[in-house]
Amino acid sequence: MVLLAGTAAAQTTKARTPSKLTIDQLIAIKHPSGQQWTPDGSHIVFTYDSGGVNNLWAVPSDGRSPAVALTHNPNGQTAAGSFWSKDGQTFYFPQNGGLLAVSINGGTPHTAWASAAHGRNFALSPDGSHVAFLMGQPQGDGVTLMIHDFAANTDQSIAHSSSIAGPSWSPDAAKLAFSMMKGTSSMLVVYNTTTRIPTEIQSSDSTIGAPEWSADGSSLTYTVGTARTGGPILHYSSPPEVGSKLIFVATEGGRGGSVGTTFMIPATGGTPRQVAGGRGGFGGRGGGRGGRGGNTIDATHILSTRTSNRGLIRTTESVDVNGGPAVVLHVDTASKMFSAVNTTDNAISPDKRWLLYTSDATGWDQIYVVPTAGGTPVQITKTPGEHWRAVWSHDSKRIAWDANTQAKPGTRQIEVATIGDNPAAATIVSVTSGSGTNTSPQWSPDDKRLLFQHTDYQNSADLYVADAVANAKVTRLTSSMPASIDKSQLVAPQLIHYPGPDGKMVPAWLFVPKNLDRSKKHAAIVWIHPDGVNQNYDGWHPDRNEAVYYEFHQYLLQQGYVVIAPDYRGSIGYGRDWRNDVYMDVGGNDAKDARLARTYLGTLGYVDLNRVGVWGLSYGGFFTLQSITQEPTWFRAAVDVAGVSDFALYYDDPYHGGWTTSRIGTPQENPEVYAKAAPMSHVDQIQHPLLILQGTADVNVPFIHTVLLVDHLLKAGKGDLVSYMVYPGEFHYFDRAFVVRDAWQRVDAFFKKNLTP
Repeated sequence: MVLLAGTAAAQTTKARTPSKLTIDQLIAIKHPSGQQWTPDGSHIVFTYDSGGVNNLWAVPSDGRSPAVALTHNPNGQTAAGSFWSKDGQTFYFPQNGGLLAVSINGGTPHTAWASAAHGRNFALSPDGSHVAFLMGQPQGDGVTLMIHDFAANTDQSIAHSSSIAGPSWSPDAAKLAFSMMKGTSSMLVVYNTTTRIPTEIQSSDSTIGAPEWSADGSSLTYTVGTARTGGPILHYSSPPEVGSKLIFVATEGGRGGSVGTTFMIPATGGTPRQVAGGRGGFGGRGGGRGGRGGNTIDATHILSTRTSNRGLIRTTESVDVNGGPAVVLHVDTASKMFSAVNTTDNAISPDKRWLLYTSDATGWDQIYVVPTAGGTPVQITKTPGEHWRAVWSHDSKRIAWDANTQAKPGTRQIEVATIGDNPAAATIVSVTSGSGTNTSPQWSPDDKRLLFQHTDYQNSADLYVADAVANAKVTRLTSSMPASIDKSQLVAPQLIHYPGPDGKMVPAWLFVPKNLDRSKKHAAIVWIHPDGVNQNYDGWHPDRNEAVYYEFHQYLLQQGYVVIAPDYRGSIGYGRDWRNDVYMDVGGNDAKDARLARTYLGTLGYVDLNRVGVWGLSYGGFFTLQSITQEPTWFRAAVDVAGVSDFALYYDDPYHGGWTTSRIGTPQENPEVYAKAAPMSHVDQIQHPLLILQGTADVNVPFIHTVLLVDHLLKAGKGDLVSYMVYPGEFHYFDRAFVVRDAWQRVDAFFKKNLTP
């Protein structure tokens, strides 16, 4: 990757005495996310995470000047619900129950217009001339639908009701669709902005969900709910171990308007037609530049994905809303389970001619294109590797994605395929090259450039722009690491392999401190990554939630520890078979893969096997508990960060039942598998110190796991070996600066006490 020294990257390195990392320096690293082009392509807007507080920033896309803050909300601000003025010079964003505006060059945000101070659900028309929004509350005097005219700076009241859902603009900005209550009935209404006449086109005794326009504006789809009461379903429990005063709440997905039957109706009114297979909505996730209505193919066809054979067959079809035969576009089958992540699932091209999808039928996630009218799918990529996050160019002629290769699983490059009018003749070029991880490409409005994220062993995630050509010159836009960090002291990981319990080779990343005296024995730490389906890279992790652990390992390296991070079976980046090898064996060979990293460390000659620690987050915390209960003498110290303590308990939480059953079925079906995946039941085997950290607001692994784990440890007489810290209000991935600081200080002190680096 050829780097142009944009303003953000033009940092001269002066000779200085190497300095060690500090925890406060790690906390000061900012993590950009949510990046997007402005409408004119002149700037990039993104979110900076600074110690758990997120705000919006903008930077020129040519890197000519540094990023500036657009928002200064002490409680954080996201880009949700935001939009741009037609000229791309003013950014509008919701905050504190209203809408604010700020210049692209920064400054003090101000109320967008008078009534915007009390509005919500702002929806910009496609031509940027008007904004529809809601005012008032259902439980008060009712809700009013308003339209603001930017040119005239005037408001118009469209409708008033006890409840209004939407609104949704037609593609030509000439009409506005919304649903509202009229007495005890729900109505679907289309408002003509030229004639200023609302037309009721459908009514129902059940709740009508927010409408969505077809791509050509000729029709609307909507869902009629099967229940009048929606919202999440809460499950309450108060285990006897904690007493009746403490209640644990589990949240199940909502019902109501989002669950029901999907219909399509002409925008001029008429008889609605039920969309075949449309109960509960559609399976495709969109992704094809169309925004709302991204699953619409044309005026009479909608994309639908259904599953069969216990979820092992996925069939994607073009469904005729008039009842004609469905056209099968592609079929995916799995022998064990579908485990692919970070892929593009059913992205319709902007011109509606093509369907882009990813399949691992070859053993690797490859990109395919099939005509939306039906035909034979064309495999675009063929190199063994994982091809993810594919996106269409606006003209539907090119596709960009990021990919690794079988030989370099921790390196990802941005690639572009030019398909023109014939995907079978597609040509592919690599935009980036060299080391590091390049991910998440986004096309500029004119399709000439690509915005993406880059990390490597000396740089945390930052934003870059390149021309969409082979071996492009790259401009760096942001610098997220404090200048005080001495990058020369950061350690690059080395990809190694060692045999797992069944002889299969386990990939792992070895970090050795700089200038380590290899004639002596040193303490080491095994890090087990979270999620089950994730991976390590050849540098900084691109995801903030894992990057904070990567950067802390750089701190531990400078304290003198050797660090190893295994990519146990189930990890992504190594193909379908490695991902799927956890089927019916969660907590079995995958957990053994992870803890056998210690055996590999013993082959190095410079690691003291009596001073090896292990730690992990979430799924990695589960493996940590497995390690110290299955091999109680192997690890001198262990840290469990929000780990699963019993998969039967995890299954019982409605938020996670599907994830669990896809891998190991239900506890009733496979009790022996669940028994193996329950380290909480074997804590009597623990022989060495254990530190437990978790936040009370954790929804990924509910806090009850830590509560019951500690209860079991105390009953087993292990209280003298256990220490723990509860972080009130903290989520699964520690975010707030004061929490991260306390957690890292505790882990640092814990390892120093028990491992003596």
